[in-house]
Parts: sequence; C-alpha cells; structure tokens
Amino acid sequence: MTGQTLEAAERLLADLPPTAAVWCSGLRKRYGRRTAVDGVSFTVDRGEVMGLLGPNGAGKTTVIKMLLGLVRPDAGDVLLLGRPATDPRARARVGYLPELFRYQPWLTAAEVLTLHVRLAGLDVAAGERRECLGLVGLADRAGDRVGGFSKGMQQRLGLAVALVARPEFVILDEPTSALDPIGRADVRDLLLSLKERQVAVLLNSHLIGEVERVCDRVVILDKGRVAAAGSLPELLGQSEVRLRLADVSAAAEQRLAAAGELTRDGDTFTVALPADSGSDTVPTLVADLVGLGVRVHAVEPGRISLEERLLGILRAGREGDPT
Repeated sequence: MTGQTLEAAERLLADLPPTAAVWCSGLRKRYGRRTAVDGVSFTVDRGEVMGLLGPNGAGKTTVIKMLLGLVRPDAGDVLLLGRPATDPRARARVGYLPELFRYQPWLTAAEVLTLHVRLAGLDVAAGERRECLGLVGLADRAGDRVGGFSKGMQQRLGLAVALVARPEFVILDEPTSALDPIGRADVRDLLLSLKERQVAVLLNSHLIGEVERVCDRVVILDKGRVAAAGSLPELLGQSEVRLRLADVSAAAEQRLAAAGELTRDGDTFTVALPADSGSDTVPTLVADLVGLGVRVHAVEPGRISLEERLLGILRAGREGDPT
C-alpha cells in the first residue's frame, strides 16, 4: 500500500462514526452442568450509562468478566471499543471497579494511583493523578495510608483507580455499596460528568433508585438470560395521574376517560396517560374538570418505579418457568 493510499484510508476511517463502546452477541458460559450465561446480547454506546440489573446469580458478574476478557465465553463474541475483548489495546482504555477489592494497606492513596498507572503502562502526570483524587473527594487524604481508610473512603479510592488512566469505557460494580448519601450523590455527579466527556459506563448496582437516576438504558438479567432491555421510558411504560375529586358529573367522568384509561376508587380517580402525552395534558385536564363544576382536592402524578418493574419482570419469569 502506497503512502497516499494509506493516508486516504486513514482519512476515511477518521470520518466514520465511532464504534459502540461495547458490542456483545450471543454470550454463553457454562460451569460444569450449570449455565451461568445463556445467549446474552447488548450494546453500550459512547457517552451512555447502561444499568445491568438482576438478582444474585443472574449472571451479571460472569458477563462483566467476559467483557473484560477475564473469562472466555463458550460461545458468542465481544467487541470492546471496536476491538476483540482479548486485545490488550482495548483493555488498556477500560476502567474497572470490581465489587470486592483490596489495596495494599501500607501504600498511600497517591501511591496506589501511581502503581495502577504503571501497571496500565500509561504516562499520567502527578498533577492529573491529584485531580483524580480530588474528583472522588480524597484530595486531602492523598498522603494517608490506605490501611486507615474507612470502607467508604476505600470505595472512593477504587473509583479513582478506575478513572485515573483516562478510560473510554468504565465498568462499575456496586460503586456506591459502602457510601453514605453524600457519597452516592457525588457518584451520580461523577457519572454525569463522564457522560459529558462521551465516556461509556456499565453500572451494576442493587440500589435501584441510583440506577433510575443516572442510567439511559437498562439490561435486566435473570437466570443467565436477558429478561428485558430498553430505555427507562420503554421499560417503565405509561405515566399516570391520580386525582381526588368531588361533584364528578357524568360529563366530567367522560372527560377523565378521554384523557386515558380510567380507574376509580371512591373519590380517587386514576388516569393512565398515553406515552405521547405532553406536559400540558394534566393542567388542561384539571382546567376542564373545574369548568365542568368538579371540585379538585388533590392532583398527584405518578409512574411505576424501576424497582416495581424489575420485580414484575422477575416474578413473571418465575411463574413461566416450568422448573
């Protein structure tokens, strides 16, 4: 290939959109007679936070290990940042916070970061390493030995280790398990900053509320299979509004029914709103009801929570399982 042809090929590749941070298809893994993962497929786009949910034993950790090249799948393929997961060049651009980890207690926080930068074979300036500690709230503890850290502080240090090598894809396995409410809020802010930098994140957490706050999409695993996947609006479905009303005429009840599927419990009316409802749907409904002589005592918007949806999916899977 001539120099000009090579340059033209490089320009063509530069103009192409970036590949997904993660692409996996048909992942399967057996341990003896037990199938840990069975036909799992999903993608994580650049700048996206993907939640990985499921009960204990659902296969989440095995999937993560296959993405990282730590476990070889029996079947299926994984591309990590456009390269095979076994390619060291891909793994060098991945940050990982495992659920269980321990650092050498005699090292300081700054020394732990220095060690991991050396292990990654990268050149990260001391100032940038200090900034990374500041990002997770440990700027004033850089010179303290890790052996004296609380569980929450060690969790923060683990986040710094995952981020110090400027990764393009980050896997966080229960990153807020040992953190107090302020620490969990800090992690949420950190995830949003990663999104702004187009860093992809795979978040495995049992704290469903945290997942609901920060994730763009969710994959739910159960018994090694994908039980459900999609964006939060897709998974949570329709929103609803509950109204406590008095003096409801037949015309007013017809107006409520016209807004969406209507159920009634005494003086409480619940309307399931269509997915394409606009922000003015509820105010317009209330105004029309008042115009029809209805006395409005309370208006309470609502939506099924991710936890309720997760439990519903898992229970439906149990009921449909002949075993």
